[in-house]
Amino acid sequence: MPISRQKSAINPITENDHEELFEVTLRPQTFGEYVGQSQIKKNLHVFISGAKNRKEPLEHILLYGPAGLGKTTLANIISKEMGANLRITSGPAIEKPGDLAALLTNLEKGDVLFIDEIHRLKTTVEEILYSAMEDFMLDLMVGKGPGAKSMRLSLAPFTLIGATTKTGSLSAPLRDRFGSIHKLEFYTPQEIEQILERNSRILACEIEPEAKKFLSLSARATPRVANRLLKRVRDFAHMEGATGISTELAKKALEHLGIDQKGLDETDRQLLKIIIEKFSGGPVGLSTLAAAMAEDKETIEEIYEPFLIQLGFLQRRPKGRTATPHAFQHLGITIAGEKLGLF
Repeated sequence: MPISRQKSAINPITENDHEELFEVTLRPQTFGEYVGQSQIKKNLHVFISGAKNRKEPLEHILLYGPAGLGKTTLANIISKEMGANLRITSGPAIEKPGDLAALLTNLEKGDVLFIDEIHRLKTTVEEILYSAMEDFMLDLMVGKGPGAKSMRLSLAPFTLIGATTKTGSLSAPLRDRFGSIHKLEFYTPQEIEQILERNSRILACEIEPEAKKFLSLSARATPRVANRLLKRVRDFAHMEGATGISTELAKKALEHLGIDQKGLDETDRQLLKIIIEKFSGGPVGLSTLAAAMAEDKETIEEIYEPFLIQLGFLQRRPKGRTATPHAFQHLGITIAGEKLGLF
């Protein structure tokens, strides 16, 4: 059965946007094309095979990890492997119980419902999911006040795939109702190189081995970033009339974009410099750091910090964030002798 992406007020899919169309064209369509996350792929293959042999819907799946690692892509592949329709929405888009009820009652047997940012579901909405996930029943209250009545509707058996960057923000009752939970890890440079190789072929843009290696080290260990860099460097190649991407051109393009050899952009370096120069290397509280950067706390915590911590440039301590000696070295800032004792 073909994948179906429903567009409605509670399920906004803006695929007319050029950036998203680009991502869709590069998205792997099978587990064989999907690079990385090998253990997750093996486990999912077993679960899917078992469900298909029993002619049952797949158990509910929770995917979590930093943004851009392929959670939505995995949901697409799972639905294709199951031969099921895929319905896509997000936690913030489901504003009231009636929105979720409309989605669930429109599902057919075996359909896959993908909820991105599932940790952002409202409590009243989340509670409806409990019986829907366990018993495929929908419990609703009709009316208000003394005349209110409870109504129970049967649902077609379906599979819920939830995606989140904050698994700790999920309530225990919701988390426990998922049959399998998978954490997506950051990618190795070698895996990013494989992704760049595959996608450069799709885009008919030849890339030199050294250029591919250089871009992989600047991609923040994230496929989405790698695709974005590939597209931007391709633009520079077209501007210069080049038919492919050379190492020299890749370096020049990333220099124009303000991205260094570690994948840090201007905001990453600004964050580290503020900690080092304004707060003597830390520790500094998240709220104070957000105010100094004129950024909100969630953006710093979810977008910038994970990669800086992964690189060993930043530490989270009980009293706040601290820049490591590696950060000082990367930025070319000298560490005073007494400062070394803090780390």
